[in-house]
Amino acid sequence: MYPKSEILFPHRAIRPLGVERGADWQELVNQVASQRDGNEDTLAFSLMMIRLCDCLNCNQSSYKASLGCITCAQRVVGADKSSDRKLRQTFEQTRQEIRQQLFTHSS
Repeated sequence: MYPKSEILFPHRAIRPLGVERGADWQELVNQVASQRDGNEDTLAFSLMMIRLCDCLNCNQSSYKASLGCITCAQRVVGADKSSDRKLRQTFEQTRQEIRQQLFTHSS
């Protein structure tokens, strides 16, 4: 129905988020966007954004889906009241979760 929408936050939506906040956020976005999709950092960033954007409750008939993932994510990140530092901490916590899951499943 909406060709620009995905089921979950896609890798292609990372880079456009760099302009939404300050230098700390831009640095994180550039670091993650330069990595290959499926890398530990890209998985962590995507999971963080899935949680922030509430992607698990989005469906193809919703207003959010009609906006597309990039626009939705830009709105969420731009409106978030957390500091860039707090968002970076959230990313680091999510990366630890990803590492734990990868370690658990590789053992």
